[in-house]
Amino acid sequence: MHLRYAVTAAAIGLSLAGCQRTAYDNDDTSYSRPAPLQAQPVPSVQSSALPPTNASASQFPAAPTNAPSAANQQQQQAMAASAQDVTKESMVGSWKVSNGGASCDMFLTLTNLGSGSRGGTRGCAGELTSMGSWEVSGKQVILKNRDGTQIGSLYKTADSRYDGSTASGQPLSLSR
Repeated sequence: MHLRYAVTAAAIGLSLAGCQRTAYDNDDTSYSRPAPLQAQPVPSVQSSALPPTNASASQFPAAPTNAPSAANQQQQQAMAASAQDVTKESMVGSWKVSNGGASCDMFLTLTNLGSGSRGGTRGCAGELTSMGSWEVSGKQVILKNRDGTQIGSLYKTADSRYDGSTASGQPLSLSR
């Protein structure tokens, strides 16, 4: 019985020994601290007026507009006329995106977000970086940004392929 108390007392003693407080003495100067850095000279700042520009406004390209071109509208109408039926369930999953010569990934889910379903992109540029949701309207797949503004539309043109354009008129394709 005494052995049991001795073992218990030893176990308590060992566990309390591990709880000792370790304190650091910040006034201890036995170790060396690095010397403070010396201030470095800073060159003086000069100022002067910029020379006048000789560039005319015609040297710069016109700012892009968000209105699709007439050719793009005709192409969209042709795709809409020959488009295949689309279901939301067939759209769910991962897609390879081709947008204006660049490629990236798009992920579509059935999780509700506003009037559509949650979706997103990875590695995309331009308008597609802000994609937040999507929905099917008739034979058209509509891509929307996080504010709910349409940023693109697509039509099913073949099995596992959708073609369309962004709101600014850039060609857009999804494929698996």
